[in-house]
Amino acid sequence: MQSDDVLGGLDPEQREVAEAVRGPVCVLAGAGTGKTRAITHRIAHAVRSGVVDAQSVLAVTFTTRAAGELRQRLRQLGTPGVQARTFHAAALRQLTYFWPRVIGGDPPKVIESKLPLLIDACRSIRRNPDRSELRDIASEIEWAKAVQIGPEDYAEAARKAGRTPPVPAEDIFRLYDAYETLRRDRHLVDFETVLELTAAVMTEHREVAAQIRQQYRYFVVDEYQDVNPLQKLLLDTWLGGRDDLCVVGDPNQTIYSFTGATPRYLTGFPIEHPNATVVKLVRDYRSTPQVVSLANRLLDRSKTPHKLALVAQRPDGPEPAFVEYDDEQAEAEGVARAVRKLADGGVPTREIAVLFRVNAQSETYEQAFSKAGIPYLLRGADRFFERPEVRHAVVLLRGAARSAARDDELALTVHHILSGIGLTPEAPGGGKAREKWESLKALADLAEDMGASGADLAAFVVELERRAGEQHAPPVEGVTLASLHAAKGLEWDAVFLAGVTDGMMPIIYAETPEQIEEERRLLYVGVTRARAHLTLSWALARSPGGRRSRKPSRFLDGLTGRSAARSRTSPASPLASAERRPVAAPVSCRICGKTLTAAAEQKLGRCATCPADYDEALLESLRAWRTAVAKEAKIPAYVVFTDVTLQAIAERAPLSEQDLLAITGIGRVKLDRYGEAVVALCRAAADRTEDM
Repeated sequence: MQSDDVLGGLDPEQREVAEAVRGPVCVLAGAGTGKTRAITHRIAHAVRSGVVDAQSVLAVTFTTRAAGELRQRLRQLGTPGVQARTFHAAALRQLTYFWPRVIGGDPPKVIESKLPLLIDACRSIRRNPDRSELRDIASEIEWAKAVQIGPEDYAEAARKAGRTPPVPAEDIFRLYDAYETLRRDRHLVDFETVLELTAAVMTEHREVAAQIRQQYRYFVVDEYQDVNPLQKLLLDTWLGGRDDLCVVGDPNQTIYSFTGATPRYLTGFPIEHPNATVVKLVRDYRSTPQVVSLANRLLDRSKTPHKLALVAQRPDGPEPAFVEYDDEQAEAEGVARAVRKLADGGVPTREIAVLFRVNAQSETYEQAFSKAGIPYLLRGADRFFERPEVRHAVVLLRGAARSAARDDELALTVHHILSGIGLTPEAPGGGKAREKWESLKALADLAEDMGASGADLAAFVVELERRAGEQHAPPVEGVTLASLHAAKGLEWDAVFLAGVTDGMMPIIYAETPEQIEEERRLLYVGVTRARAHLTLSWALARSPGGRRSRKPSRFLDGLTGRSAARSRTSPASPLASAERRPVAAPVSCRICGKTLTAAAEQKLGRCATCPADYDEALLESLRAWRTAVAKEAKIPAYVVFTDVTLQAIAERAPLSEQDLLAITGIGRVKLDRYGEAVVALCRAAADRTEDM
């Protein structure tokens, strides 16, 4: 692949990023604008054009999966030698390598969790917090270390930052101090200490700094709005005064300030580097214009500076829905019904997500989905490759690969092995058995995909080990249940944002203007996860029959198509049903005259049980046309028109664009985009009928 080849297919702004091969460069990249594409093509172009050697590039990300995706894309672009790692992985690699030389002895052991050490620290000061309190204390220590605050300065720093410690600040100081003492005595390091020590070793040992800087001359940092002071310290130490640095981030997606992250390094980059090239990516290739419009309007009310207004690039889709329920149970059951409807309409359940503010909200949805027989998975629970059934399967597959013949059919071999530990032709009803089956089925599906391209069992095992190292799980069939924070960086065809009430969004403990604005950005992140279908919902009471005192989130004021403020002041309005929606004019069946309530019936203009006379050849022509349009635009067919809309068109056979516009759900935008072609098909069908 030549240097110019990697610039093909980029939009003008992405190409500007790719061609800015010398730093400093700041890329302000909105949601869905192809930032990973831009920076990987920039790296590949720099390597191909001889600006830098691949081995001299260090691309830094915040998750192992993101680092793996970068490496995979760079391999596809013909630059496999680039190092793409998280801050912690890169620092640990360097610290482990230089430790024996400059410190002596074995490197310290890295602890995955602070909790075991914190429990011992509690015993040392005769304190006995519960498990949840311990997690909150651990978070406070992580924050303090991220912003470079020692135990003795914690109380004053927490006060200035407006933090509310889970226990008295004096107790945090004592536990933090005891934790650090135990950690050092036991020759252990946590993730923050890895960064601290790496920066310290480079600062105190010039030969170490010289060797690392000789190795890495070209830096790219993704998600720069999430960098904290400790990570910035390490990055500056790596750079050593050089400025061949490209940073990429979105100030609209700053949602981790509670961990010490700050967007000021991103927004202040041009001040820190006055000669920096600044490029804005605003063309949104992920979401429909309707979703993008809502996201932009949500941020229009924000006082956050440096806002990026997105420009949609996809065809039109359905308008976002706003649904009010009497209680949380009704909300969960309503979402489950909506998910079932989408799944029946062809949207895979793995392309549907229900997102909420806190993990505790998931239980109601787990119950509703189990009752409805809808598979689901909890994001933020066990990692896929750490699940017992997956670990067992990988062990069996690894053993089988040692003796397998190269001409054995991969899919059959894997199915045979997995059937011995629980993979059945049909899925179990639900619960743990269903979760286990879904995990094994995901492995089997991956084997089928790889087998179709000629891979054998040995190659399959190698791929599994690579994916495990990069936390790149194969797609598991099931609706994703996740917190808004855990959903960042992901996307789905359909997203349900649940529990969007004041007190939850914004969360009740968000009090300062800065905290409120971060909550708004968190909702923005949730909105921009959706490609086509988006529903925001809230419940007026916690339990059935409870007092309906909750209010829709203040962030929705003026966005729902009705006044959220009005529904707050009149909770006992006539809309006292399980599901409350904006009032629309009644639609009657064109055949029997009965009032239609179901959305599909309203679109068809008739009861589902009433007979319909339509041209089947026209319907097939419409389906073939939709398939061709969707394929050319690289979008799901239902984004063009749903099956119900095609059925309605076939039944009405509109001979003018005005007739087409009269069909429920077809607006001016879709009329402009598809009206001429659809009317032409209907006229052709009418001409065939007359000829007969």
